Amino acid sequence: MEPVEIANRAIKGDDQAFLQVMQLYKDTLYRTAFAFLKNEHDALEAMQEVTFRAYQKIHSIKEPTYMKTWLVRIMMNYCQDQLKKRKRYNSSKSLKEIGFTEDTTKLEIDEAIASLTSGEQQLIFLKYFQNTKIKEIAELEKIPEGTVKSRLHKALKSLRNFLSEKGDAGHV
Repeated sequence: MEPVEIANRAIKGDDQAFLQVMQLYKDTLYRTAFAFLKNEHDALEAMQEVTFRAYQKIHSIKEPTYMKTWLVRIMMNYCQDQLKKRKRYNSSKSLKEIGFTEDTTKLEIDEAIASLTSGEQQLIFLKYFQNTKIKEIAELEKIPEGTVKSRLHKALKSLRNFLSEKGDAGHV
């Protein structure tokens, strides 16, 4: 059975179809949670919470083809809320916790992404980490595709500026 058919059944209240949907997208959801929360325990907790939230609101989906995007959006919102509550995403603290075991390029990119607004972070994550199409992002955000493109352009420009300043500081 096609994912859209399963999503359609889940939206109509079929509990087995809902479980199939969650099974289909569990890896994507886990990777999303782990990317934001940076540890397995919090990512698993996020999976449980998002499963619960999705189950409560699944009837509100209007377009079954965007099921995956809708679930990722719920996950991103949950993770952003957790990070705000705990004030855990402080890049200097993260750098100290991680130490020197990770590649510095990845750390610089993480730090650059952390410097963006939460809206910009979500756009970058959807587009470049989840490969979500601009049209889908526009539908999800309920904004025109042109607005998505201009916001992505602005976010990428901010990332470039952050990374180039970082590079200049390193060579002083």
